Amino acid sequence: MLRLLPAALLLVLLAGPARAQTPVDLQLVLAVDISRSMDQDEQSLQRAGYVAALRDPQVIAAIQGGPLGRIALTYVEWAGQGLQTVLVPWTLIDGADSAGLVADALAVQPLQRLRRTSISNALTFSASHFETSGFTSPRRVIDISGDGPNNQGFEVTEARDAVIDQGITINGLPIMLKTGYPSGFFDVQNLDLYYEDCVIGGFGAFLVTVQDVGEFAGAIRRKLILEIAGRAPAPRAVPARWSPMQGTPGQGTPGQGSQLRGTPVQGFAGTDCQIGEKLWDSWMRGAE
Repeated sequence: MLRLLPAALLLVLLAGPARAQTPVDLQLVLAVDISRSMDQDEQSLQRAGYVAALRDPQVIAAIQGGPLGRIALTYVEWAGQGLQTVLVPWTLIDGADSAGLVADALAVQPLQRLRRTSISNALTFSASHFETSGFTSPRRVIDISGDGPNNQGFEVTEARDAVIDQGITINGLPIMLKTGYPSGFFDVQNLDLYYEDCVIGGFGAFLVTVQDVGEFAGAIRRKLILEIAGRAPAPRAVPARWSPMQGTPGQGTPGQGSQLRGTPVQGFAGTDCQIGEKLWDSWMRGAE
């Protein structure tokens, strides 16, 4: 019967009354990009991937396999500065029934496409919600997806470092379905390296890429299982990337990127963490 309830009422039931701090194994924010650079078909696949993952037996098994056998989850959509929406409030998930209710609530929410891309605002917005979650946990994670670099708000590295300093881990799901400017002026190649060097960070941080529309569901499922189980995929080999104009070798380990807070990421990784802002400024100058 719960599956037949209107979406608004179902979300109220999920939020529940005010409660004391409930211990869980993990508090997880799913922060999902809904900027206009993703077309409606891609957004539909992305949403369907999260819905399917929340119903997947392997995801449920990972949740129930923790010391307490339960996690807390909230689902946030974001785009430009000030454009963040909580679609599913903090909810306790301890099995297939509670996970299914979250999937049902998510599945009936309308899709939105909003302007600009502010990863920095999405991170700080997500981090602020842990304080009022009603849960306690040894791990707090923001799982952020996106198909482009930060192009609005304050610098993404500042937001990343502030979030990490709170003991929160940031994992990434870079969506790399479009590469090169012919498919979009604000697209960047090697978005995975941008996320690695400028976005993710904290203890055990990792990313999983989506490079084909058929990978959405599998990538999301795999990422959730790894996050819930507290594991990360095996590290990949990343060649050294350094330019003498950008910094001094030896300041960090190439390829570790955002794991090394306080060092200029561009200095040893070769990634311009302000590329999105520069592309936007260039586009604006061309439009004048």
